[in-house]
Parts: sequence; C-alpha cells; structure tokens
Amino acid sequence: MPTSLTPADYLKKILTARVYDVAVESALEPAKALSARLGNTVLLKREDQQAVFSFKLRGAYNKMAHLSPAQLANGVICASAGNHAQGVALGAQKLGARAVVVMPVTTPELKVNAVRALGGEVHLHGDSYSDAYTHAVELQKAQDLTFVHPFDDPDVIAGQGTIAMEILRQHQGPLDAVFVAIGGGGLISGVANYIKAVRPEIKVIGVQMNDSDAMMQSVAAKQRVALADVGLFSDGTAVKLVGEETFRIAADLVDEFMTVDTDAVCAGIKDVFIDTRSIVEPAGALAVAAVKQYVETHGTRGETYAVILCGANMNFDRLRFVAERAEVGEEREALFAVTIPEERGSFRRFCELVGEVPGASRNVTEFNYRISDASEAHVFVGLTTSTRGESKTIADTFVAHGFGTIDLTHDELAKEHIRHMVGGRTGLAHEERLLRFVFPERPGALLKFLSMMRPNWNISLFHYRNQGADYGRILVGLQVPAADHGAFNEFLETVGYPYVDETANPVYRLFLKA
Repeated sequence: MPTSLTPADYLKKILTARVYDVAVESALEPAKALSARLGNTVLLKREDQQAVFSFKLRGAYNKMAHLSPAQLANGVICASAGNHAQGVALGAQKLGARAVVVMPVTTPELKVNAVRALGGEVHLHGDSYSDAYTHAVELQKAQDLTFVHPFDDPDVIAGQGTIAMEILRQHQGPLDAVFVAIGGGGLISGVANYIKAVRPEIKVIGVQMNDSDAMMQSVAAKQRVALADVGLFSDGTAVKLVGEETFRIAADLVDEFMTVDTDAVCAGIKDVFIDTRSIVEPAGALAVAAVKQYVETHGTRGETYAVILCGANMNFDRLRFVAERAEVGEEREALFAVTIPEERGSFRRFCELVGEVPGASRNVTEFNYRISDASEAHVFVGLTTSTRGESKTIADTFVAHGFGTIDLTHDELAKEHIRHMVGGRTGLAHEERLLRFVFPERPGALLKFLSMMRPNWNISLFHYRNQGADYGRILVGLQVPAADHGAFNEFLETVGYPYVDETANPVYRLFLKA
C-alpha cells in the first residue's frame, strides 16, 4: 500500500472522488436543543440519511468505480460489521458486479438483511470485524475476487473525505472542531486530510468507545496496537486493529482523541432524537457524546462544532437498552441502594424524604424492594436529577437522615443486572396479598397511595419502573391480616387506581411466594 500520499495528494483524490452516483450531499443542520444546552453551536452532518443509512457507501463506491472492467467482472469481496457491507452491495448492484460480504456473527440482523436485500452474498464469521477480515482474505484468494477494504485503502479514504468537503462548503463561517467516530480509521483519515489541506486551523477530534480504542492506544504507543477484545455495543466501530495507512494519517493529522462510554452514547442517541426525531446507531452517536464531554471538560462557550452522524442502522430491539441507559448517561437519573429499618412507617418516611432532598423537584424513576430481613429493608431506588454530580448530594442526605446508602449511579453490575433481580421468595411475607396497579404518572401519586393504607398493612414487595408513559405500573405485596380483608377490599375501591389481584397467579406462587 502506498504510504507517501500527502494531504495535497488526498485533496486531489477527494475532489475527484466518484461518490455521487450513489451518495447524496447530506444535510448539515443545527442541533438547536443541544446547542442551547451546551452554550455552543453544534452542527449535525446527517450521514444517517444516505441510501444505506451510513457514510460507508462513499468510500466503497469510490474504490469500486476505480476498478478495471476485468476486476468488476470477477467480483468483489469485503469484510464489514455491516455498514460498509451495505455500501459494497449497493455499489456492486450499481456497477453490475458480484459482491461477497463477510460479516461478524454479532452483526445486527437489520444490517445482514439489508445486505442481502441489495444482492450481497453474506457469510457470517467470527465475533468482530478482525475475525471476519481474516476469513474474507481466505475467500478472496480462493475465488480471485477484488478486496474492497472498509478503511485501509486510499480510494476508500478519499471517498469518505468528501464528507469534509461538503461540511466546509455548507458552513463557510468559523468552525472550531469536527468530531469524528473512529473504528478502523477510514472516515477520520479522509476528513483530516481534507480539513488540514484546506482549513488547518479547524481541530479534528477522533472519538472511540472506551472498550474499543485501538486507534487511541496505537497513537499513544506510536505503533499499531491489536486489542485482545473489543466491546460490541457500538458494533460499527468494534475494530481490534486499525489500518496501516489510517494509523499513519491519524497519528500525523488528528489533533485530539477522546473516549466515551456506553451510557454517554445512549444519551447521545437521545439527544439526536430530540433534535431530529431520528434514531442513530451507537457508532452514529459517538461524536455527539464526545462534543458534550468536550464542552464540559473545557468549559467552552460560543464555539461552533460539527459532528458526523455516521450511521443509523439500529436494531429496534436495542432501543429498550438505549432508553434504559440514556438517563444515567446524561446523569438525569441517579441510582441507589438504600437500607431502611424494617418497621411500619419507615417506607413512607423514606418516600417523604425523597421530596425533601435539596435541588430541583425529584421524581422516583424506579423502586424495587422485597422483604428479606426481619430488621432491615434493602431498597433499589432511582431518582431524577437535573445536573451532573447530584447523586453524591442525594446519598449524603439519605445518610444524614439515618438511611444507609450506596451510590450505584456508575455501577455496571447494578445497572445491567441487579436492578432486574431484586425480589424472590421469602419466609417473612405472611398473609401476603399481591396487587398490580396502574396509576397516573404524576408527582404525589405514590404518596397518595401510601397515605390511604392502614399502618398495620406492611409492604412486603414493591416494584416500579418509570416507562415514559402517562401512567405507571406498580406491583406491590401487602401483608394483610385475614380480619382486615373487608377493610382492604374497601381500600382498593377507594384508592381509585385500576388494579388486578395477582395473589392466585401461578407465576407469583412459583417465583415469589415461599
């Protein structure tokens, strides 16, 4: 591979790149809500609006458009986590060539189906791009196909560089930095080459996941570093080893590198949705997460940043996880393990304390509890927050009022698993009635429910999670003496919330009742 190409050489290749047979000049539009929050102008480069919902078709097609008729007749092959594969398949369809695509088995089904719909022959192999690449090289040699590399090729890099050409044409005013997601490095190599040749004062900032930071580690080590493993949440950037040419370019031209975590990316996906009503994939939100982190770290105001939304191939099923983690990523939700005395009235006393915690008005986002100890109750609770760092203040307030508290806001075990596992059987829940309630999602609804209960009806189980709807769902266990059944039934009618008595439900008897 040639390694002597200069930014001027790449500038010429970018200016003459053949991408617009398949690509469109994507919009560069302000993120109004995000800009207002950050005190800086954030411009979104909408590569999520391309035909394959990703920038990758630019580089793939530019490479294929430079192949000879004989090479196209033999067919092409690529390895890809999904978006490059769609670009190759679309390009091959346009040029009338056969396309063989090797994808990791972890690739979202949405991307696999999209490649097949474009006529690509899909082979699933390995857990990462690097595993797929090794298999693709074997197939390429066996079938005499032309390899279309997803990032480590000058023609591919030049095709991606047309994004920077469009940005500078669309926004000719002051621009302080461009934030670019990095997987193998093709996108940032093209962007950096163009910007440093035309507007060298603009910073180029590369962004990687904190569990897939091969480029950042390689630049720090001054040689390519192969990661033993990569995180798969951002499958579009899950690359164990960056390219030779992309490493050379990034090490020379990229001004700064940053990493972001899963929660920050989930919050970035939400930010994009708020401003555009579009949903990008995790890789597509890396740059948004980074610009927020950059502004917080540097305290900037009045600057202008461009962020590239590089893809929107999101599996619908993943949205559940994204929504769950977005609030924590933005630190709009804090999670705690709180220990309260196992005595009548302490549950209500704790709920009343929640409303007294210093700061903005707070709502309970989650409350999980199962009686398990005769003297202490351990509660998993989530609360809304308005600014970063509030979780410590809340925890200190709970402790000051006698409730032992552990801040779980940044605890991966708690966020991924424990919150869903609070509960189980117990021998302490005598005379338990299990009720499922639907109540209006508004402040005070929970306290109204508690205030109408008799003090001798002990809460033995409580499960609630805010689902973002206008109504909430609560599962509650109450220890009601047989003599109080009449009064309890009257309470159920008086409280005014729709309910279902689940005491006879076999699921309850199998998993929650001793």
